[in-house]
Amino acid sequence: QVQLVESGGGLVQSGGSLRLSCAAPGFTLDDYAIGWFRQAPGKEREGVSCISTVGSSGRSTYYADSVKGRFTISRENGKNTVYLQMSTLKPEDTAVYYCATDRWAAGCRPYEYDYWGQGTQVTVSS
Repeated sequence: QVQLVESGGGLVQSGGSLRLSCAAPGFTLDDYAIGWFRQAPGKEREGVSCISTVGSSGRSTYYADSVKGRFTISRENGKNTVYLQMSTLKPEDTAVYYCATDRWAAGCRPYEYDYWGQGTQVTVSS
């Protein structure tokens, strides 16, 4: 069983930055797809940024259009940790952010991912 633990959420003013972390204690994420998702009240969970599993042309990195140029996903394989650097935050970025992983996910759709963290709240004030 894969356990994912997110941290780094909080309250920030519009235009500010936060870095989310997702750790997988005792588990090797190197060969797995990893993604960040978010869910705002009354809305469906959506993919924010993902790094796919290794395919024929290597890994693919995906960003939702709404976060391109502002968010950066990265992974630190030796530490089994994934990060989401969020900059120029907007009130519409307010949501619970989840990290997820799966051995075979090729994209950034929630149904592709089997293992989920508990989520961390990000609130952006205007």
